[in-house]
Amino acid sequence: MNELKHDVDFCVIGGGMAGLCAAVAAARHGAEVALVQDRPVLGGNASSEMRMWVCGAHGENNRETGILEELQLENLRRNPLANWSIWDSVLWEAARFQKGLKLFLNTTCTGLEMDGPRIRTVHCRGLTNEKLHAISARLFADCSGDSVLAPMSGAEFRIGREGREEFGEDIAPEAADRKTMGLSLLLTVRERPGPCAFTPPRWARVFESDAELPFRNHDIVKNPTNFWWIELGGEADSIADTEELRDELLAAAFGVWDHIKNRGDHGAANWDLDWVGFLPGKRESRRYLGDHVLTQHDVRAEGRFEDIVAYGGWSMDDHHPAGLRHPGEPTVFHKAPSPYGIPYRSLYSRNVENLFCAGRNISATHAAMSSTRVMATCSLVGQAVGTAAALAADKGLSPRGVGQTSLAELQAALMDDDCWLPWKRREIPEPARSAKLAASAGDPEPLRSGVDRPQGADSNAWTAKPGSWVECRFDRPRRVSEARMVFDSDLNRYRLGMRVNYPLAQTEQHLPPGLVKSFRLELLRAGERHPVVEESGNAQRLVRRSLAGEAEGVRLTVLATHGAPEARVFAFHAL
Repeated sequence: MNELKHDVDFCVIGGGMAGLCAAVAAARHGAEVALVQDRPVLGGNASSEMRMWVCGAHGENNRETGILEELQLENLRRNPLANWSIWDSVLWEAARFQKGLKLFLNTTCTGLEMDGPRIRTVHCRGLTNEKLHAISARLFADCSGDSVLAPMSGAEFRIGREGREEFGEDIAPEAADRKTMGLSLLLTVRERPGPCAFTPPRWARVFESDAELPFRNHDIVKNPTNFWWIELGGEADSIADTEELRDELLAAAFGVWDHIKNRGDHGAANWDLDWVGFLPGKRESRRYLGDHVLTQHDVRAEGRFEDIVAYGGWSMDDHHPAGLRHPGEPTVFHKAPSPYGIPYRSLYSRNVENLFCAGRNISATHAAMSSTRVMATCSLVGQAVGTAAALAADKGLSPRGVGQTSLAELQAALMDDDCWLPWKRREIPEPARSAKLAASAGDPEPLRSGVDRPQGADSNAWTAKPGSWVECRFDRPRRVSEARMVFDSDLNRYRLGMRVNYPLAQTEQHLPPGLVKSFRLELLRAGERHPVVEESGNAQRLVRRSLAGEAEGVRLTVLATHGAPEARVFAFHAL
């Protein structure tokens, strides 16, 4: 077979949430990008193949925004009944139609070539079309979860748990080992109009009584679960033993449903097994070593790093390596502050000069990774890596070089793309900073607070009823090219946008009612208003619209919300 050659700025291996966000971010910032994914769908553990919820930071107004929020809002717009195939299509669309991004699905990385301490080319094979690809790039990101490029490139990495003494982590085991958190197969279930039977396969594992599933919630009516605790493999090799573990997990999954349906009264007479995963979802395998190893202490100290580029806020959620074989609690939640910062220095290899990492494989101890591994956090890390890669490609820098010379520019770009960085304010550029703000009602000054979400007692928002307007007026006529707006998408809404439990009386999901649906932008010239944008179907939080004209000012009029009597606007700048 002939090998097709591709030359790009940035090659991303792995199309989970981290890899997808990395690839899209880099392409939007002008890099030529290749995204290589060995599955037919994007999203990794969040895809229809695995069906894990996208979890992230706890706490009020701590929801992750940026590209992840954009994808989730688009899913709310198009997918009221939480159909997993529609969610797949939302993720696919984001990559497939992104200018500057070449998507390689069903394509696996089989090897690479090095040029000294740098990766020069990765070799990949298309599993459905028998095409071979040689993808050369200036920069690479390993977002594969398993860090597939690490052993090929000689990048330093770790597997397993550090001993307590190495970093002084009190939640670490006394001695280091190679144990990890396990793999899970998930289930989805659906209510039927009447009773339905279930006949288990002969090879299903038998759980005769609830006593054989201690601490494993399986009440599908009162407390629906996605059965994340059907977990094994932490005492084995979470990479080499995946296929054998899948077989064992299938027996356990069908056995759990047999237990619910046929072995005791679990209120499941009218419930049917709708779907069983055949691809195990992994929590942990190889982790890269970067210039900084994030530890339990960093997390607990809130991670107030100078080079913060992302944040977490999930508890340190340490699953027992034995999984289902462990008779006690399947996981222990160790407290973590929300939010806490994640440093840029943990997002690239310390010895392979052009290799980023994003996802559950960043440079962190097992203890810290037990928090950073959740997918909303991984999405933020991915967007940070993609944005850094575009900067590096444009300036001819290494990943380390971006941190040394362009950190402030990276942080500013992330905040401009609606990636909140705790304890930092987005700088308001001229001429917006010196413009005079006026509004038909309310105080418009919070629109340039530099914080695009509520924080404590500060709303950081201008509140507008439909028909209200706000305008910025310059000291002289200026050429304006773009308006940037941030609307309220309800950062405290129910986090889990996809379902694992489908009752007959299923509630549809919709866009946040306070989100601005319709708005008008007008250029102000010589006392007159000239409409340039009128939009009636907005579904996004971060909105940029081209203006392209000379004006003394710009007016935004909120025309309608998605149902609430008022809207909150966190930012409005004309540039």
